[in-house]
Amino acid sequence: MGIVYLAALLTGTVCMLLLDHRFRLFFWHDARAAAIVTAVGVLFLLGWDLAGIGLGIFLRGEGAIATGVMLGPQLPLEEPVFLLFLVLCTMVLYTGARRILGRSSRLPRESTRRREDRRLEDRPPEDRRLEKKNV
Repeated sequence: MGIVYLAALLTGTVCMLLLDHRFRLFFWHDARAAAIVTAVGVLFLLGWDLAGIGLGIFLRGEGAIATGVMLGPQLPLEEPVFLLFLVLCTMVLYTGARRILGRSSRLPRESTRRREDRRLEDRPPEDRRLEKKNV
């Protein structure tokens, strides 16, 4: 029973990675940048936790579902895994929301402008001059 929380965190992380893979949101969009953001985020939050532990603010609670493995005083094995899940979940939600909100924007997107430019290039040169004068 002592591995339930860790298993749930790992399952949630895998699910976030599957969503990321399906929609190419974070790691599958730019793996290098995603790795940097994830590492910085986890290290920052882990530092925050360590500061809280050092000040006596954060204490490890007793739980039957945790492994009981400690990485340091008051720092269970599940904490870095949770922080990884937290950063990954945040970035998948953020990049997904940006994509959804970007689609609903009324401004023409870059890809739309490129399509219009390609359509203009496919026309004979005299038609292109007329189009450009009208614009």
